[in-house]
Amino acid sequence: MKRIGYIGLGIMGRPMAENLIKAGFELVVYNRTPAKTEPLIALGAAVASSPAELAGRVDAVCVNVTDTPDVEAVLFGERGVAQAEADKLNGLVVIDHSTIDPDATRRLAARLTELNVALLDAPVSGGDIGARNGTLSVMVGGERGAFDRCAAVLAAVGQTITHCGPSGAGQATKACNQVLVSTALLGVCEALALAQAEGLDLDTTIKVTSGGAAGSWQLAHLGPKIARRDFDPGFMVDLLNKDLNIVAHAAADHELPMAATALVAQLLREAAQHGRGRDGTQALATVIERRGGFEFGHD
Repeated sequence: MKRIGYIGLGIMGRPMAENLIKAGFELVVYNRTPAKTEPLIALGAAVASSPAELAGRVDAVCVNVTDTPDVEAVLFGERGVAQAEADKLNGLVVIDHSTIDPDATRRLAARLTELNVALLDAPVSGGDIGARNGTLSVMVGGERGAFDRCAAVLAAVGQTITHCGPSGAGQATKACNQVLVSTALLGVCEALALAQAEGLDLDTTIKVTSGGAAGSWQLAHLGPKIARRDFDPGFMVDLLNKDLNIVAHAAADHELPMAATALVAQLLREAAQHGRGRDGTQALATVIERRGGFEFGHD
């Protein structure tokens, strides 16, 4: 694997693509909004006019887009990856870093197999900080052989890279990850609300609790943002809402009760309804503020 294609240069995609360049890969990029390719061009990346053209020029294609229909469009839509010449597709690997439905992933993988293309579902966790630092956790489903072939590509963007099983296993693992992320975030919001009501210094509370059994990524990284009402997005409310819909569908298929996750999803929807959809997930705290009649950091 020497030449890698990258499709989708958003909050996560851009720094991940930059890390591939830093690792020495030749990069070809495509983005629906061409202006987003400019920072990558400045670092030496080439630009393709379509996913099909990109696929014809690389050994592997990384995809990092919003939702299941977006992945399907990139792969099978007009001028999608599948429209590349057959000889160019033979042996190609698609690494999908998007977070989408596990069942849809399995269907997409089956369609690509007919074209001699392997699909690795490889969603990530670690937020924009992990994307910038190359320290993401990458959970991968798909053929073991394709996973092994792409080991260096995955190592360029992640620190913890795990083959979770066959196609769809990466996405299923990500769904579990989002249950943990979202429920922990609600705990952070409620704990800090109680701390403020009790007259405690929020930064001190975060420091003390982060060092014990209550410590979490959400507390350490988003707790300080909540304390100073910084709602700039690392990962947006709308995207976590989308992910929890995936969780809800999977849970329904297995008739699993998911009471805590359902509550967080309800509160995130409320945040979006009040204009916080494109804010960071820590804007969940604004729902607690509104219901409690206070603002973090204010008496």
